[in-house]
Amino acid sequence: MTRYVLCETSDIPTGGSKLVHVRGRPVAIFNIEGEFFGLFNKCPHEGGSLVHGPRSGLVQSGEPGSYSYCRRGEIVRCPWHNWEFDIKTGKSVCRPTELRARQFEMTVLAADELDGTKFAVETIEVKVDGRYVVTDV
Repeated sequence: MTRYVLCETSDIPTGGSKLVHVRGRPVAIFNIEGEFFGLFNKCPHEGGSLVHGPRSGLVQSGEPGSYSYCRRGEIVRCPWHNWEFDIKTGKSVCRPTELRARQFEMTVLAADELDGTKFAVETIEVKVDGRYVVTDV
C-alpha cells in the first residue's frame, strides 16, 4: 500500500478539519483532541461535503427526563440534508449498521520516522517565466 503525507498536524487545530485530495479522492481530515480521523468527503446520501458540515455531540438518556450531552465534536452533519456521521468510525448516527461514510485510517508520524519510508508524491511541472508562475496540467 502506498502512503501519502497529507499535511502537518499543526495545519489542523483541535476541533478543526481540512480537505485534502489523495489520488483524486476528496478526504476530510478531522482533529478530535489531537487524534486525527479521515472520512471520504462525500455524504453517502447525495454527496454533500462533510468537511463543511457542522460538528456536534450526542444527547443520551438513561431514563426519561435525564439527559446528558457527550462526545462533543465527534459527530459531523452533512450540510445539505443533516445526515449525521460518527467521525471516528464513519457510521451513521441513526442507522449505524446500514449506512456509513468511508473511513480512511490516519497515522501521525514524526519527521524522523519518515526516513527510509517510501511515500508517493504527486508532482506537476512548474515553470517560472519572468514575472509569472505557469504550470501545464
